[in-house]
Amino acid sequence: MLGSAPRPSPGRGRETADVAVIGAGLAGLAAAHHLTAAGLRVTVLEAAGTVGGRMATEEIDGYRLDRGGRLLSSDWPELRRCPGLETLALRPFASGVLIRSGDRALRIGPPRAAGHARSVRGGGRRSARAAASALAGARRPLSGALDLARLRAQLTRLAATSADRLRTRPELPVAQALTARGVPARTVEGLLRPLLGALLCDPDLTTSSRVSDLVLRGFARGGLCLPAGGAATVPELLAAGLPPGTVRTGVRAVSVATNAVATREHGTVRCRAVLIATGAHDAAELLPGLRVPDFHQVTVLHHAVEDDAPAPEPLLLLDADRRGPVAYTTVASAVDPSRARPGRTLVSSVVLGPAAAGPVGELDRAARAQLAALYGVPTGRWHLLAAHHDARAVPAMPAPHDPRRPVRVLHGLYVCGDHRDTSSPQGALRSARRAAEAIRRDFGIRPRSEDPALPTAA
Repeated sequence: MLGSAPRPSPGRGRETADVAVIGAGLAGLAAAHHLTAAGLRVTVLEAAGTVGGRMATEEIDGYRLDRGGRLLSSDWPELRRCPGLETLALRPFASGVLIRSGDRALRIGPPRAAGHARSVRGGGRRSARAAASALAGARRPLSGALDLARLRAQLTRLAATSADRLRTRPELPVAQALTARGVPARTVEGLLRPLLGALLCDPDLTTSSRVSDLVLRGFARGGLCLPAGGAATVPELLAAGLPPGTVRTGVRAVSVATNAVATREHGTVRCRAVLIATGAHDAAELLPGLRVPDFHQVTVLHHAVEDDAPAPEPLLLLDADRRGPVAYTTVASAVDPSRARPGRTLVSSVVLGPAAAGPVGELDRAARAQLAALYGVPTGRWHLLAAHHDARAVPAMPAPHDPRRPVRVLHGLYVCGDHRDTSSPQGALRSARRAAEAIRRDFGIRPRSEDPALPTAA
């Protein structure tokens, strides 16, 4: 609650925008594109000095360091359909995912041959059968041929199953669902827990099984990737594609009405509708009573490596033995060379769960020992460039989870973000589209015939 925060003046005044969007993260910027395309005047108000929210990239000594550890999938339809992202290049984990346990390893992927940046709108898609077949490739099976066959069968089924059909499955926490489906504990612990933990940022597998099925389906069909140039490239592209003057940074909204936004130091912005596109906590301050979910916390460790560099292979490395705090790690400069100085190596590692809240020094020491075992090289001379901790990195999605939470509060007041959908960039983009369509309907603006239909959750 804001207590004594100023309220918008009740007078009508002159409207400065059709829609005021609060928050210049992924959801707010995407919504601004959809609304602008509908012919509406939009003002985006961002409290921070830059756009992007949690999709931020820090530059230190020639390295580009993502502040969050989220992974993208080229199978996400919203990346292809969102206006402003036509030129977004994705760098794939071309060598797939490697799960290590002791001296054994299982390599999963990639679903398509990829060794360079790819536009999210370019190229076709191989069949689901071909994608799943490529995913099943393995070297030195982790838990034996039977476990590999189970993983191959599950990925094949998911790749070929429609998203609508997956949403009709019984819903349980994913760990319980795997047991109920008869998946042996060895397969869960050795293969699925490390993989799903990384994809969901949920090492305890409390997420809804319907969500996990959809996430695995996207992985099986499109693999994993990073945005070329860093995570901030995505919101920066969206902001650059809006009309000049649309985005106003350094403007903090303190209260809202259906026709105005009161700001801390910049007066009142008058409008015909307000869309709150912030994180869940900030949205609840502006809309008291809005449900705030629990969160999965994340810490990202970035190490610069000059000597003792690991093999420059573009893969995601998972630790099935959980011998340290790192859930997954990658040579980020091998996936996207723009993230490191020429001739240098950047290793980015993600810590999940309670360990993510530990002191940085202790995390770094424990992570170095674990990374030395995973990569097979000494890590004593690695230099910790940054440690980014976010206690509210990923909204939790326990069962039952509704991926279509309402985005319309009342006529003139709307809310969007990953907390209204699924807690991923895909969910943020989709909720933005849903909110923009609700505003357009309330304004009596009919969709253009060329507008694509709103995709279902995936």
